[in-house]
Amino acid sequence: MIIRGHSGQDIRRMIWRRKFKLLTVAVLILIAVTLMGCTAKPKPTLNALDKFWDTLGGKTKNLVENTK
Repeated sequence: MIIRGHSGQDIRRMIWRRKFKLLTVAVLILIAVTLMGCTAKPKPTLNALDKFWDTLGGKTKNLVENTK
């Protein structure tokens, strides 16, 4: 591709600038998506295991008294 008034070096510089701009935009979008993922709410804790250990430890209601 020959463009009047431009040398091969000038053409390579133009192509590199376009690639550099595209790469910059892609990196900025990737950083934004990564930061948005970091601001998510934490997952709720699992209560099933806590209830299991509380039951084994005796932190439950006395079922015999409830039935009387």
